[in-house]
Amino acid sequence: MTDTAASQTNNPYLDGNYGPVADEVTAFDLPVIGELPAELAGRYLRNGPNPAGMADGSVKPETHHWFMGDGMVHGIRLDQGKAVWYRNRYVGSANMSARRGLPDIDGPNWADSGQGPNTNVGGFAGTTWAMVEGGGTPVELTYELETVGRNDFYGTLPGAFTAHPKFDADTGEMHAMVYAPAKWGSKVQYVVVGTDGRVRHSVDIELPGMTMLHDMSLTARYAVCFDQPVVVDFDRMGAGYFPFSWQPDYGNRIGLLDRTATTSDEMIWVDVPLGYCFHPLNAYDTPDGGVVLDLCIYDVMFDKDPNGPFERPALSRLERWEISPANRTVSATVIDASPNEFPRHRGSVAGKPYRYGYCGAPSVDPTVSWPTLKHDLETGQRLVFDHGPGRAAGEPVFVARGDDGEDDGWLITYVHDLGAGSAEFVVLDAQDFERGYVARVPLPQRIPFGFHGNWVSDRSVPPS
Repeated sequence: MTDTAASQTNNPYLDGNYGPVADEVTAFDLPVIGELPAELAGRYLRNGPNPAGMADGSVKPETHHWFMGDGMVHGIRLDQGKAVWYRNRYVGSANMSARRGLPDIDGPNWADSGQGPNTNVGGFAGTTWAMVEGGGTPVELTYELETVGRNDFYGTLPGAFTAHPKFDADTGEMHAMVYAPAKWGSKVQYVVVGTDGRVRHSVDIELPGMTMLHDMSLTARYAVCFDQPVVVDFDRMGAGYFPFSWQPDYGNRIGLLDRTATTSDEMIWVDVPLGYCFHPLNAYDTPDGGVVLDLCIYDVMFDKDPNGPFERPALSRLERWEISPANRTVSATVIDASPNEFPRHRGSVAGKPYRYGYCGAPSVDPTVSWPTLKHDLETGQRLVFDHGPGRAAGEPVFVARGDDGEDDGWLITYVHDLGAGSAEFVVLDAQDFERGYVARVPLPQRIPFGFHGNWVSDRSVPPS
């Protein structure tokens, strides 16, 4: 397979920097521009789609959806101020094994999925996990990103999992809202994974339709379910397209499930403004019994474009929803009307009152800068780190440095130089955007636009 950075398929999610890379690369002792913080010892990992069937024609450009490419994890290891290695590896799957003439990977395939997880990757319970929504079983990876096999949390996962679990820093547990339309129809499930990497709690929730449940929110009291108007579309499915579309008549609501509940009977449902949210920023309870939910919200999603999420003219804005569970009402306020996506915050403030949030700012125009944004939610200040013309930054992952304020830490991400067809790993000072790059690590190949990742310290998942 050849590199498709310059290909023209008439599908924007296969062309330019959305196009896949051909090779799985291993490179050691990478050059560093600036100085990598010595305390960063571990791996920055990011997952995303890298369709492997371009050369043999198994990928059909007219129907290909960005979310459906084979999973590929790109990782860089840091230690003692050095960039020790870069690796990119396909996540193992039935499809990849067949393509390579190998037996299927080990582990139960609950959803009978041919594709490997392509959406998120991170460390939990001493293990590295690649994750996807819609029913796919997590895939365990080695420290060096080779596939071990599917891992259903050691036989304890009732069925589906998600690409967007929420980590509770106080309990050390992982929380998820999961769905699997092909297996469960309109049922979704709240799942709690204990610190030993085994599921300890689950609650079934019946919805009126088969919504696309991409993410969730978590407060100290509630697990928040998004029941939104992007719903299974059998006509699109029958035509070979991504099987979800915008159906505004479905309505839009959120459900508040007490985290200690054993059934969904007393779940509180609140109608909210019409729109679609892939990614909430954070949520927390208020002293008067309310809930604050900050999120990136689109006016429409998968309406006219069946191949991807970035429909013109509007991208997602950052909003705050203040919810009264007692009255079942919501008040919405726009925090930032400009494009905001891939929101992150300091991990220790998850589900709690907080001050700072960080977002990427994607554009439908690939020639402009995709900056990194910092929001001070107390003062309303909005700071912009401009990476330069044609340089597009991905999801800004926060890594705590110390306790000198909530924003005492680093922001790390990949930056894509679209003109040069190259990529860098970069480190920013979250407290001081004026400082410029703390460090840059030029990488040995282009990294296609992708989805989510995490910093995995060597303390949480030690080198093997």
